[in-house]
Amino acid sequence: MKKDYIKKNIIGFIVGVILCMGTLVYAAVTFPSNEVSYDNTESGLSSTTVKGAIDELYTECTKEPPAGEQIIEDAGLEKDPYECRYFFTGKNPNNYITFNNEKAGWRIVSIECDGTIKIMRINSIGNRVWDSSNSNNWARPASLNTYLNSTYYNRLNSTAQSQIVAKDWSIGAVASNDNNMANTIKNEKASKWNGKVALVTASEYVRSNSNKSSCGTVQQIWNSAQCKGTTWMFYSSNWWWTLSPYSGTSSYVFDVSDYNGSFSYNDAYFTFAVRPVVYLSSEVKITGGNGSQNNPYTLG
Repeated sequence: MKKDYIKKNIIGFIVGVILCMGTLVYAAVTFPSNEVSYDNTESGLSSTTVKGAIDELYTECTKEPPAGEQIIEDAGLEKDPYECRYFFTGKNPNNYITFNNEKAGWRIVSIECDGTIKIMRINSIGNRVWDSSNSNNWARPASLNTYLNSTYYNRLNSTAQSQIVAKDWSIGAVASNDNNMANTIKNEKASKWNGKVALVTASEYVRSNSNKSSCGTVQQIWNSAQCKGTTWMFYSSNWWWTLSPYSGTSSYVFDVSDYNGSFSYNDAYFTFAVRPVVYLSSEVKITGGNGSQNNPYTLG
């Protein structure tokens, strides 16, 4: 990212002092900037002259950051060691957000490095089958895929719809005895589906847990009650679906227990709670709030 470059490098030919994202960049000049070429290979800038580089850097420094960057700077999220993402973890982080006029009705799963924000509805929109034909292939499409991306999406207000972006979702199958998070993520990413509304994956549920030593893998959360108190995703109202198929069959899908927060898997034609997940555009801005339940983030 251009701002990362600015933060890590002193540009010796820029005149004056630029205050950018809390970093002071000191510069001196001994030649006319508009006549000197500039090697932009590593900077991410488009300009090939010093004057152009100065103008471009000034624009970057004064530009209001997207909502994702605002939250990263304000909230101190946990940087994911496996992907370029930032996760909210623990029992009750300040990750509440108002979306679709539902005040504090959603919570932020992660901030992606492209500036998009992944959010999850706190409460279920009702109990539904994952797939009526008992297939765990989300891209087929599964019945729940069709419902979420047509009926449910169409019920969202126009502002909410405009804030959602289509993204590639990881829909690969996961093993219940997988004790290596890097391997779990690799398996999830082996299959992709592009769309607007889906669910959290098994690995995302694991990564929302702050108890990394005892609850840091799929295997550790399998049939274990010790992890429900260290993740904000725990939901006590009903068993709920994830996006991840179980690798052992073509019909089982991972779900999460309502009484101990552990993983299990069941046939896709079973009926469990549905907690929709969407990606918000990197163009949205934070207009208020601090992420607490009483003062959730608001978007503009």
